[in-house]
Amino acid sequence: MITEFTRCREVMNQRFAFADGLMTVSSALEMMREKGITKVIINRRDNSDEFGMVKLSDIAKKVIGKDRAPERVNLYEIMCKPVISVRPQMNIKYCARLFDQYGLTSAIVIEDEHVIGMVSYKDIVLNWANVVE
Repeated sequence: MITEFTRCREVMNQRFAFADGLMTVSSALEMMREKGITKVIINRRDNSDEFGMVKLSDIAKKVIGKDRAPERVNLYEIMCKPVISVRPQMNIKYCARLFDQYGLTSAIVIEDEHVIGMVSYKDIVLNWANVVE
């Protein structure tokens, strides 16, 4: 149930997988099909690095749209990095405002330097809709 105190932790999802930046787009697509996901989080190389992300739209724009061979393109070449993250304790109304201000549709949720989930407009709105009905 969403209240004025609902936090990102309560609505976040696990609809993503982790991958190495050296993975090819074709391998990532195979993994995404198997898991039924649309986003891949690119692991940090070390503690001073940042997480990256590849969405299906990145593949469409940067591989298909540019007529590149998916078996010859590595994820690090097309990823968005750094990825904006939120704290699990963030109130979802502020998360929605953050999305609006920066043109986002989702963000990773980080706790103790680890990705613990992802939150999206879909998660916020569908959980809110359950309360309103």
